[in-house]
Amino acid sequence: MKVCIAEKPSVAKELAQIIGANIRRDGYFEGNGYQVTWTFGHLCSLKEPNDYKEQWKSWNIHLLPMIPQKFGIKLIENNGVKKQFATIEKLMQAADEVINCGDAGQEGELIQRWVMSMAKCTAPMKRLWISSLTEEAIREGFSNLQPGKKFDNLYAAGSARAIGDWLLGMNATRLYTLKYGQNKQVLSIGRVQTPTLAIIVNRQKEIDAFKPEPYFEIKTIYREATFSAASGRFLNREDAAQVLEEISRFDLVIGKIETKNSVEQPLRLFDLTSLQVDCNRKFNMGAEETLKTIQSLYEKKLTTYPRVDTTYLSEDIYPKVPGILKNLKGYDTLTAPLLREKQIRKSNKVFDNKKITDHHAIIPTGQWRADLNHQEKQVFDMVAKRFISVFYPDCKVANTTVEAKVGSHDFKATGKQILEPGWRIVYMNEKNPVQSDENLLPIFVTGEHGPHEPGLLEKFTQPPKYHTEATLLRAMETAGKSVDDEELRELMKDNGIGRPSTRANIIETLFRRKYIKKDGKKLVATPTGIDLIGSIENELLKSPELTGQWEKKLRLIEMGQYDVAHFMDEMKQMVTEVVEQVKRSPRREFTFAPEEPIIPQKKVKANPVEPKKLVCPSCKIGEIVKGNTAWGCSNFRGGCKLRIPFELQGKSLSESQVAQLVLKGQTRTSTFNEGTKKITGIFRFDGGYQVRFQKK
Repeated sequence: MKVCIAEKPSVAKELAQIIGANIRRDGYFEGNGYQVTWTFGHLCSLKEPNDYKEQWKSWNIHLLPMIPQKFGIKLIENNGVKKQFATIEKLMQAADEVINCGDAGQEGELIQRWVMSMAKCTAPMKRLWISSLTEEAIREGFSNLQPGKKFDNLYAAGSARAIGDWLLGMNATRLYTLKYGQNKQVLSIGRVQTPTLAIIVNRQKEIDAFKPEPYFEIKTIYREATFSAASGRFLNREDAAQVLEEISRFDLVIGKIETKNSVEQPLRLFDLTSLQVDCNRKFNMGAEETLKTIQSLYEKKLTTYPRVDTTYLSEDIYPKVPGILKNLKGYDTLTAPLLREKQIRKSNKVFDNKKITDHHAIIPTGQWRADLNHQEKQVFDMVAKRFISVFYPDCKVANTTVEAKVGSHDFKATGKQILEPGWRIVYMNEKNPVQSDENLLPIFVTGEHGPHEPGLLEKFTQPPKYHTEATLLRAMETAGKSVDDEELRELMKDNGIGRPSTRANIIETLFRRKYIKKDGKKLVATPTGIDLIGSIENELLKSPELTGQWEKKLRLIEMGQYDVAHFMDEMKQMVTEVVEQVKRSPRREFTFAPEEPIIPQKKVKANPVEPKKLVCPSCKIGEIVKGNTAWGCSNFRGGCKLRIPFELQGKSLSESQVAQLVLKGQTRTSTFNEGTKKITGIFRFDGGYQVRFQKK
């Protein structure tokens, strides 16, 4: 029997239908020689400190650093997890072959491999590696299953990342909390989280230290075009006013006109970061919100795998392009001109096998559904139009510089004329898609002259701009460097901090821990966040560039070009150095806005009538809070979907029952009226943390 293991029940169902495993069992599907089971995200995690040594349960600075001789994994403490794992374990131990159908990325590989390890799976393993969930892609994937060993380096990189995060997070968080925290509140330190916070804090310090200085500019309007004085800025008003008075007596005379024709190539296809950036700029969507939306479109088979960091397509996609364009409903006016061509454009800025690792850029699959919500429609439209636009011709423009003279003073105007719109036709009814200010000039003739409207503008030097989610994502991608050029940004991706799939969650974590907050679109560091970065003397903990070097090593491990053992030795050495440095440093006052749980001290009996203080059993991050229609997880912005309705099948849940459900996975047996009958039963979580009522 071949056992397939998917990452979600919904994906397992899709796979089972296509390969003919149509019989539903408890925790899996079966048929046609296959058994298809599933995880629901992480079933396993790295062990806690006290799982290695009982004394590490205590938060004691003298016990740091905590460096286990060998790292281990364990099942997450949850009844639903234990039940599903028991099913997986039973299937795997009897399997002739196991097919890893997990999410086709580093995290997906790690999730499934940990489960296989816990289940002591010894069967031969193959890998389903697909970039979309369409029936065609799934069938093609099953007909081209990869050897499991091919992805050993991917798993090694994921495992090294998780262990590195454990080493630094567990040790540095305890270290800084015990050294600087007040009232035993937790100060959270993370390998990627802390340098990301440093990017925001450093920008804010630049803004706070900035002192605006006045300056003056002279501009004049002639034939609705704005000309600027070639002399530039004036530092005092008197000099500027004198020039203004002089030019008021003369006509403006057009001098040399210089025009350079050039081309603008289509914008690059989307990777996850660029999609998050554009959605934030255009729709004010948060990074996590964009990721959640594009993930939904992927699961609805409308777009390809989203957690990617490349803007290129592989050569084998090119023959499929006409079919995808033809099937894009609602875009006929844009796709028809392309489909009429003898051959669709093929650019090396789009197709390049050398720029592809695990997956290609995000593109539509050509499938269509009517049940999209507003945000899904917005994001799909962006992906579809970007895909269509790369097959249009380049945009031809004329960049024009017009010189002019007013009396003895020189002026200049610059702008552009679009000669042939090319790919810009796709965006004709939208704001400028390239995010730049364009000044379209009228046609001038050398020697023409006439009256103009001069003016004196008083301005002030401007501080750097606050980061938005869009600019922060770009800064994470380029390890804190400000880079506008797309070619250079591509080269710097290997040194970015975090992975495209995790950056949104890192930003959400900073919000949740109240290290940053939003002011409109601006990201503002709180006093806690500023003080936390100020207390960290070790540059490696907060430097985006140095953290980017660690990220590059993890990518090299993934490619089989860096030794995992050497990486782990470096991490252990770094953690040891950080601990010793902080232990020696003097204690300082720390401004702290309490929001994190208090350090565990003595065991306190949980109060079942206060479920709002209960940790979410699904994501292990948020707390259970009371909403208008249901209880839910405070980490809903981070993607947690746990929801406990006030009423289920006509039966109300009390606060005490909610606490029982969260703590134990099910309530005690209760009696309910159902019409004229009395029934007994329990509320319980199923494997996907949905609440069910079970009769006794």
